[in-house]
Amino acid sequence: MRVAVFAGPTLWDDPVLKTGAIEWHPPASQGDVYRVARTKPFAIGLIDGRFETSLSVWHKEILWALSRGIHVYGAASMGALRATELTPFGMIGIGAIFRDFKSGRLRDDDEVAVLHGPRELRYCPLTEAMVDVRATIAAGQAARVISAKSADALLHSAKATFFKDRTWAHTLQLGSRLRLPKGELSRLARWLPANRVERKRLDARALIRALRRLMAAAPGPHRAAFGFSHTVFWQTLIDDHRVETPLR
Repeated sequence: MRVAVFAGPTLWDDPVLKTGAIEWHPPASQGDVYRVARTKPFAIGLIDGRFETSLSVWHKEILWALSRGIHVYGAASMGALRATELTPFGMIGIGAIFRDFKSGRLRDDDEVAVLHGPRELRYCPLTEAMVDVRATIAAGQAARVISAKSADALLHSAKATFFKDRTWAHTLQLGSRLRLPKGELSRLARWLPANRVERKRLDARALIRALRRLMAAAPGPHRAAFGFSHTVFWQTLIDDHRVETPLR
């Protein structure tokens, strides 16, 4: 029973990557889910995906995988976004980030976007996802490291920052420019290393646990409640990626 998972910056240094029962793939670009689906795994887990410099995972290739009886799960990052959009078609969303997008509490893609290193550096994240910033600042406020006023100011500053510049160092610097209490900013800087909340990582781990439960339960193939349409746009994706025409 094969399970394939696309992961990169969200789990870049996580021990879970050593899970031998899972076939690991780098962050998915358009066509990657389709290519893996053609090898007929039991399930696919989508965590991280490429964007901006590559075409993103297309909804249609996930629908094709579902139509071929493959269980498809999503969480944490690109997986949470696609699961939010494709839940009605059978994709399973996992975790708090997925639920927040599904409920409308979160709306913007930049909430999960990060700048990361290359494959040689295991896609290590170089910036902070806004969902992680939100969770960390909330935890800092709950622990009385910072006041509600400072927490609100830091959240607004971080949200207004381009995702490629969103680091804790930059956010704290913005706090200084806003003349937030120096004592609070100093406490936060000392508190951060051991107390950062990584919501994306937590949700990605939850997806792995869900896939393990799925494997243990060993249900039959996914049964799609829709008919897959082989459109000209679908054929274009196949032609662009120079792979065989799929079975219909």
